[in-house]
Amino acid sequence: MREAAPSEAPASLRTNTMRKQRYVMRAGATCLVLAGMMVAVSARQKNDKDAKDKDDPRPKVSLKAQPPISMSPARIVLTAELTGGANDFQDFYCPTVVWEWGDDTIAEKTEDCEPYEPGKSEIKRRFTVEHVYRRSGQYRIVFRLKRHEKILTSAIATIQVRPGLREIGQ
Repeated sequence: MREAAPSEAPASLRTNTMRKQRYVMRAGATCLVLAGMMVAVSARQKNDKDAKDKDDPRPKVSLKAQPPISMSPARIVLTAELTGGANDFQDFYCPTVVWEWGDDTIAEKTEDCEPYEPGKSEIKRRFTVEHVYRRSGQYRIVFRLKRHEKILTSAIATIQVRPGLREIGQ
């Protein structure tokens, strides 16, 4: 009977090790296939969404407040922006702009515009305004575009106003 060399493992141990290696390799290959499928599905969904967004004539609205955290009295600059969609999207042509400041005040503005002409009239894409908050607190600001009483689109931003020297001294 031949003895195994110290560096050589018994045949049964080598067989088990080889089985484990094959199992790990198969599992790894399965993971790679699944990961590839997930990437392909994700890319397809993104392309579908991008194509849908391109075809959607309705612009998307976003609202940004600067600075988002400040001391009272705080002068906040708010910018609402319409991105994407058609430049002559009729629903958004010459709307009423409403700002709800979150401090129990509202500003509403309607401009006097020329009649809408398809392909010629362009929507306004950027709305910028300042508002002063005299008291500390967290404020939820709402931007809306509306026509008559129908809300066309809206966006929300939240700011934090901390007590300033005037407020602390009272």
